Amino acid sequence: MTTNTVPTFSKDEQIAGLIDQISAYIEQYHRGSVELISIEGDVIKVRLGGACAECDLSTQTLQGWVAGTIRQFFPDAVVIAVE
Repeated sequence: MTTNTVPTFSKDEQIAGLIDQISAYIEQYHRGSVELISIEGDVIKVRLGGACAECDLSTQTLQGWVAGTIRQFFPDAVVIAVE
């Protein structure tokens, strides 16, 4: 009989994986990207790239889509865009 173990990931690893998934979607459908720059406590710094870097809707993408998705899993998270 084999024992199944569930892998455990740190909060930072979970956030990084979530941002990778968000970025993959944005790359596929909008030709943009989201790059994780750093995580310092509850502050998550990201950089929007590709088509998102010059888009007039980048603020809405950052706060509505990226930050909104992250806060569903990490309610105390604060997402900040950096250049």
